[in-house]
Amino acid sequence: MAYLKTYTGSAIGVMALMLCQPALAQEQASTTEDAAADEQPGGAAEIIVTAQRRNQNLQDVPVTVTVFNAEEIQRARILQIGDVVNRTVGLSFDAFPASQPRLSIRGITSNDRGAASEPSSGVFLDEIYIGRPPAIAFDAFDLERIEVLKGPQGTLFGRNVVGGAINVIARKPDIDSLEGAGEISIGNFERRDVAGYVNAPIANNTGAIRFSGAYRSRDGFTRNALLGQDVDDQETLSGRLQFYGEPTERFRFLFTVDGTKARGTGPGNRVLELDPNGAGPYTPNQDRRFTYGSTVGFQNTDTYGIRAELSYDLSIGTLTFLGSYRNLDYALGYDFDGGNPDPASPGFNEIDIYGENREQAELSSQELRLTSLSGSPVSWVLGVYHYYQEVDRSDLLALSGIAPITLNETYNQRSTLDSVAIFGDVTIPLTDSLSILGGVRYTRDNKAYDVDNLDSFVPLRGDEFFDTSASAKFDAVTWRGGFTYQISQDHMVYATVSRGFKSGGFQEIPATALEAVQPFNPEKATQYEIGHKSRFFGGDLIWNNTLFYLDYTDLQVKSLDPATGATNTQNAGEAEIKGFESQLNARLFGGFALAASYAYTDAKYTDFVTDGDDFTGNRLPKTARHKVSLSPSFETALTDTTSLTVALDYIYTSKIFDDDSNLEPETREPTNFVDARIIIDNIAGQFDVTIWGKNLTNEKTRTFQGTFLGANFGAFNEPRTYGVTLAAQF
Repeated sequence: MAYLKTYTGSAIGVMALMLCQPALAQEQASTTEDAAADEQPGGAAEIIVTAQRRNQNLQDVPVTVTVFNAEEIQRARILQIGDVVNRTVGLSFDAFPASQPRLSIRGITSNDRGAASEPSSGVFLDEIYIGRPPAIAFDAFDLERIEVLKGPQGTLFGRNVVGGAINVIARKPDIDSLEGAGEISIGNFERRDVAGYVNAPIANNTGAIRFSGAYRSRDGFTRNALLGQDVDDQETLSGRLQFYGEPTERFRFLFTVDGTKARGTGPGNRVLELDPNGAGPYTPNQDRRFTYGSTVGFQNTDTYGIRAELSYDLSIGTLTFLGSYRNLDYALGYDFDGGNPDPASPGFNEIDIYGENREQAELSSQELRLTSLSGSPVSWVLGVYHYYQEVDRSDLLALSGIAPITLNETYNQRSTLDSVAIFGDVTIPLTDSLSILGGVRYTRDNKAYDVDNLDSFVPLRGDEFFDTSASAKFDAVTWRGGFTYQISQDHMVYATVSRGFKSGGFQEIPATALEAVQPFNPEKATQYEIGHKSRFFGGDLIWNNTLFYLDYTDLQVKSLDPATGATNTQNAGEAEIKGFESQLNARLFGGFALAASYAYTDAKYTDFVTDGDDFTGNRLPKTARHKVSLSPSFETALTDTTSLTVALDYIYTSKIFDDDSNLEPETREPTNFVDARIIIDNIAGQFDVTIWGKNLTNEKTRTFQGTFLGANFGAFNEPRTYGVTLAAQF
């Protein structure tokens, strides 16, 4: 392993290793993807992924993919989307609140949550697009893997993946195995988790049923000292039932029903700093442990989904139908300022700010695709896609302390979206080593929008009362092209160009009727990427590197009027994003292993002037220039069947700006997070015990912030947590 120290960190070193070290290996220890892991020469596991909508070896896919396999998800306690974000370089998010996450991949993000607006990066659950942020409420128990695809994925994954996509894959029923497993966790903050699954073959092993469920609860991380109650607590119940069958050799089906019920108090908001441009009558509170709001608020989510997948092998390919329906009922109530009107209180705020979001949504999709058969010399996929969405959303703002009575304003938003697409993608081998690839997708969106503020006592964010309707059509052609070159069995280089788009929409909180009916246009990004994927030393070392450049045009930029809270989204210029990513996984010696990744992201506006302010040259918000993840581990045998593993996770994130101005106070200072776990495996051939800790240094950072009415308001991350998990297999 002398080469490891000599060449780590150098692209030149990689090329030298490719030329002088022909290995026989396969894959990666801490990253993995779609279907199965088969043993390869040298003992390494092959990782099969579906990043290109067909099963492929991860090392053969010309896409930057970060993958978390089932074992890592369980052992590192990756429970929700925020855990994925924290552990993935090139990825960040804004939790306002955590029940409505806003993702940022390679600098591309979205702040809109309105009924007629869209996210910039997509989340998919078993290939089904989750179009509303509150519906991203799955539990990570009994998953096969989680894939993070970086850069535009518009050809194969469609609309609103201009930044990238997160693909969550559940474990499928097994027709050959009657088995089950369960786990119990206890921890600080009265953490109590129970999860389990059972898999049962049926019909003479031509089908199987699999049920997974989880219940999780804990006390709040923050104490409302005024009311004597917790905020930021959790009580979540999730379940998934799958029915799989193979009635013939050619025909397969999979039906899935899943649901999540989540209850919790509101986020622990507070005044972080007074606005330097005009301080309001508030008391800043930097103590993460306490808040002093007039109410504890609520965060309630009820969502369920139905999925059907039917596949039939024809002589020319596999025909697959994929259909889904999802229902969402979401309610959020929060004390935005985290204070109260009592002058004697440590949280005295003369102005009390309260907000509510309520949303009901129905999402459905149908896809019909034809995919080349496994082993075909030319790999291809053709398909048609339809997506329909209805959203009914309300947004309430209530202000006390600026008038003798409470002033409230409610925006009622209703939106429908009807989207159709047709797509195709192909990879053609020209020689044994060289292949070319290309794909194209046409998407057309029809969007209708109704919005009013007539239920308001007085316009606060608006300039007038209004009730108006609008509609618009948006379409786009997204594409990709490139080549792969297999230098040897273990080394591949590639170059690709890809284009993605985020659909247009309407204002979330328009100030006037005229503003409400004027749509903003789609935003587009074109990415140029070169990379290599390499295996060394019989697969004991995997090292992948990527260079990329993104041309980002017609950005949908949301601005907030700090005096009124009115928002406006406009297509505001251009940006360029360039960077480098590196992923290394190594089985070193004597049971030691290392997983390491690094992302450098230089994301800047190249043309952005709004309301007389010139932000050209500023960094894009919510984007760290540097992010590092290091995960060393050590495994040793205790007995013939029992092993001990000690693992550490270190994540560094550099400074982040949360505002286009790049000015204080809306910044996040660099952070250093440390997680760790001690695992004893296969006790009595059946039990595992894990002692775990997250954020062991009790690092504090801001999960969101925004300046409004004379102060910068926000919330902090979770403090140090720890506990023990007992798992059993049957």
